[in-house]
Amino acid sequence: MTLLDVRNLRVAFRLDRKQTVEAVKGVSFSVPRNTTVALVGESGSGKSVSSLAVMGLLDPASAIIEGDIQFDGRDLLALDGKQRRALCGKEIAMIFQEPMSSLNPVFTVGAQIAEVLVLHMKMSRAQARRRTLELLEEVGIPEPEVRIAAYPSQLSGGQQQRVMIAMAIACEPKLLIADEPTTALDVTIQKQIMELIARLQKRHAMSVLFITHDLGLVAEIADQVVVMRNGEVREAGPAQQVLTEPADAYTRALLDCRLTLDTPPRRSRHDGGPLLEVRNLSKTFTQRQGWFGKREFHAVKDVSFTLARGKTLGVVGESGSGKTTVGLTLLRLHQASGGSVLFDGEDLLSMSARDFQAYKRRIQIVFQNPYASLNPRFTVGDILLEPMRIHRIGADDRERTAIALGLLDKVGLPAAAFKRYPHEFSGGQRQRIAIARCLTMQPEILVCDESVSALDVSVQAQVLNLLQDLQDELGLSYIFISHDLAVVKYLADQVMVMQHGAVVELADADALYRNPQHPYTRALLSAIPGSS
Repeated sequence: MTLLDVRNLRVAFRLDRKQTVEAVKGVSFSVPRNTTVALVGESGSGKSVSSLAVMGLLDPASAIIEGDIQFDGRDLLALDGKQRRALCGKEIAMIFQEPMSSLNPVFTVGAQIAEVLVLHMKMSRAQARRRTLELLEEVGIPEPEVRIAAYPSQLSGGQQQRVMIAMAIACEPKLLIADEPTTALDVTIQKQIMELIARLQKRHAMSVLFITHDLGLVAEIADQVVVMRNGEVREAGPAQQVLTEPADAYTRALLDCRLTLDTPPRRSRHDGGPLLEVRNLSKTFTQRQGWFGKREFHAVKDVSFTLARGKTLGVVGESGSGKTTVGLTLLRLHQASGGSVLFDGEDLLSMSARDFQAYKRRIQIVFQNPYASLNPRFTVGDILLEPMRIHRIGADDRERTAIALGLLDKVGLPAAAFKRYPHEFSGGQRQRIAIARCLTMQPEILVCDESVSALDVSVQAQVLNLLQDLQDELGLSYIFISHDLAVVKYLADQVMVMQHGAVVELADADALYRNPQHPYTRALLSAIPGSS
C-alpha cells in the first residue's frame, strides 16, 4: 500500500508581483509503506523543493503550490497550519542537508533533541534526557554524557548531522524524509547511519524518501529510484533496473560520472621538490567542564608530512579525526600548540602576522560549508573581485571582471551568476562559487576541505577535472581533505589516514589502496558503498 502519493506537483516561486519561476513542473511519485524510495538528481533539479512541499515548509508568501499530496489517506494541502505541524513533527520527519542552518546555536544539542520528545511524545524532562542519551549513542556520537551538554559549534560537521538524525528519528515517524543526510559524514559513520535507518524501518514499518546525489549509496539502500532534472521526473522504477539498465540518457550520464574505487586515477604529471614540510604539528583545545573545571582535547597529535610542488596529498579519516584542524592550523586559522610548517623553507607558524601576510595569497582554503563561507550581502561578482582588489591582481576592475567570468565558466556557472547573490543558488552551486573565489588568488597551495562533498556527481567530476587541469597547467599543490575515498583515490598522489588526531598510515595512493597496512584504513575501505 502507498503511504505517500504525490501527483502532478507544481511549485513556482514569486520573483516580484508579476514574475514567477517554476522549480517543480508536474512531478508525480509515490512512496509505498515500509519502502525506501531514492529521489536522485543534480543541484537545482527540484528534488529538495519537492520534499519541502510535502513537509509544508515552503513560505506561502513566495511559493505557489499546486497538485495533490496524499499522506496515509490525508490531503496534506488541505490541512491548516496547526494540523500540518502536528503531523509533520511526529508522523513525518525530515533530516536536512545542512545541520548548522537547522540547529539552534544558543541551545545545547541535548536540549534540542529533548524538546522534540517533550513536545510530540509528551515525555517528562527526565524521560526525555534518558531517551536523548540513547539516541546520541544510536547515531554514533562519542561520549553521549559529555556531548549532550555541547553546543552545535563545539561539534564537527559530521557530528552535527548525526544530532539532526537523532532529532528526526526521535518520534519514530511513519515517513522519514532524508535530504542528503550523509553528505557530511565519513564512510564508516555513513554506513552506521544507513544501517540504523534500515533497522528502524524494519522495526517500525517506516518508509524512507531518500534524497541524494550519491548513486553508490542508492544502489545499496533504495527499493525504487526517481530521477529528476530541471523540475521534472526523467525516469522512475525499481532500483536494480534503473541503475543497471537506465532507459533515459540523463540517467546514463549520471552513472557514467560516478567515481568508484575501480575508476582509473587522474594525477599530476609534475614531479617537483618539497614545497611544504610539516613536522610534529599539534593542536590542543581547552574546553570548559562544569563551573570551574577545564578539559584539554588533543585534536592534532604530532602530525608530519611533506607536500611536493604540483602534487596532491589526500587526507582521510572520520569526523573528529583532526583532518580539518590540520588544514586550519596550516593557515594559522587555529594557533598551533607545537611543531613547524615550512613553506619554501620559512616557518609559517613562527613568523609575525605582518610577515605571514605575504603568504596568505600563496596558500588558500576551500571551506566545507559554502553556506557559511560566502557573504550573503555581496553579489557573486563582489565575492570574486574583493580578494583580487586586496592583493592587486589584475590591472583594473575590467581585467578582474574578465578573470572572474572566466573562472565562473570553468566551475560550471553562467556569466549571469556574476550579478546574483549567494542565496539564489543551491548548495552545490555555492560551493562552486567558493572554489572560484580561491582560484582568483592564483595560489600555490590549495587546501580543499570536503570541497566536492556537497556536489552532485556530474559537477563533482567537472570540478575534480578542473582542479587537475589547473594543477597540470600551473603546478598547484593540493591538500585534499575528504571522507570520500573514491574521490581521494582518483586525485591524490599520496594518502594520509588520520584517527583520533594522529596519523595512522601515510603511503603512496596506489600502494595504500592495494594493500592497506593499518586496521583502521582497512575498515574505512570496507565501509565504502559497493565494496562488500
